[in-house]
Amino acid sequence: MRPFTPADFDFALPPELIAQHPAAERSASRLLDGRTLPPVDRVFRDLPALLAPGDLLVFNDTQVVKARLYGEKPSGGKLELLVERVLGAREVVAHMKVSKKPAPGTVLAMHGGFSATLLGRWPDDEGALFRFAFSDDPFALMERHGHVPLPPYIEHGDTAEDARRYQTVFARHPGAVAAPTAALHFDQAVLADLDARGIGRASLTLHVGAGTFQPVKTATLAEHRMHSEWYDVPPATQEAIARTRTQGGRIVAVGTTSVRTLESWAASGQARGDTSIFITPGFGFRVVDLLVTNFHLPKSTLMMLVSAFAGHDEVMTLYRHAVANRYRFFSYGDSMLLERQALPS
Repeated sequence: MRPFTPADFDFALPPELIAQHPAAERSASRLLDGRTLPPVDRVFRDLPALLAPGDLLVFNDTQVVKARLYGEKPSGGKLELLVERVLGAREVVAHMKVSKKPAPGTVLAMHGGFSATLLGRWPDDEGALFRFAFSDDPFALMERHGHVPLPPYIEHGDTAEDARRYQTVFARHPGAVAAPTAALHFDQAVLADLDARGIGRASLTLHVGAGTFQPVKTATLAEHRMHSEWYDVPPATQEAIARTRTQGGRIVAVGTTSVRTLESWAASGQARGDTSIFITPGFGFRVVDLLVTNFHLPKSTLMMLVSAFAGHDEVMTLYRHAVANRYRFFSYGDSMLLERQALPS
């Protein structure tokens, strides 16, 4: 297999195709059926009819928290925190946007009347993130005073619509700062159709971090260092996967976060922990057979993952089709269905 560089995963995208708001109905978004070429243009609510009885969809049930917080330094300088992870004991790890970084020990006055004390960098003195001690429970403070952490390419401030629609209908475990966007298309009608057709459902958790939006900036893929995210594959899901395999069904990952979780579990044997898995062309998939995914940022690790799954040339062909046919891109955009391509022998 030829060596790939980040430039191999670039594509031209007209700015007007970046979706700024969700479709009026979740399942009314478009679905590009890319299992064969040329692809077929469909509507998302068609998905259950494209699967078979005995298949198993695996969803990420993480819940997006209102992780964007605003405040001031003692000098009055404005700042923004984006909470990446709650450590417990009122401590969090966060990105900090500020003109001049305050010193460890500085107490920040946050909007809403609580404080955040800077403890230092994370995970070590050279880390890009910062560790803070909040004056109260972080989850409660974010719910009361935080803002929906919309991606950088969505240009409006968060609204009540975003609080409802930048969240899946089955979100259960708070901790993500970005939505598992392929799952945003599922509504109760689609879930009921899956059940009626004998298509199984299972859940796992991966708390999506802000690093999911970062492009690969290194000269080679091997030089890139992935961000770390916490995941959990519960016993019930492990059993459902084993049962599906035994009975000849297929594992359908809903979103790249589900892929990263399942393949991390398969590679490490650890059902719970942190993963910084970086899936690039040539990766040998052990669990996932089909993938439902949105359209991703150019030169992003997610473009590399879907190319590893369905083939680089095939994925780039699908993206050209999507642009030509005015599909909507990124978090609030449309989706596609992919089948795992066998590695060359």
